[in-house]
Amino acid sequence: MKNLVAFPVLGLVFILQMAILSRMTLLSGTVDLVLLVIVSWSLQEQVESSWHWAGLAGLLAGFTSGLPPYAPLLGYLLTVGMARLLLQQIWQAPILALFSVTFFATLLTHLVTFVGLFISGTLLPVGDVLSLITLPSVFLNLLFILPVHAVIRDLALWVYPVEELV
Repeated sequence: MKNLVAFPVLGLVFILQMAILSRMTLLSGTVDLVLLVIVSWSLQEQVESSWHWAGLAGLLAGFTSGLPPYAPLLGYLLTVGMARLLLQQIWQAPILALFSVTFFATLLTHLVTFVGLFISGTLLPVGDVLSLITLPSVFLNLLFILPVHAVIRDLALWVYPVEELV
């Protein structure tokens, strides 16, 4: 039952991403709100369904975007794997883990997207992709991760309440 909350949340996130945030660009980079939600959800210790969220988000992104369908799915699943691994290793500094995972997940998803487009026959200059798309996207994702994390942390505490010790 707790996994069903992913459908309305990710549906709303995709609507916001496609309708509003995709129009807000810095050079050619945009905020990837779906990635930020996946990162924030994966870094919550009590959450058990982060793999499900990544799979659903990857399928939705593969269906709604012009990318090869496997690229967003692979990127989001690798992001969750990185976040869960980092959560086990750096549990003392959650803000460091949040910014680190956001930085590397953005680079990783852009790399997977670039390789997927290369395999499908779209040739893009690497220098232009890095300077005009990837670096501005990293900056915007790092700028937006704190408010997204605050909302997702509250959602995670609502879905997975922490029992109080008396």
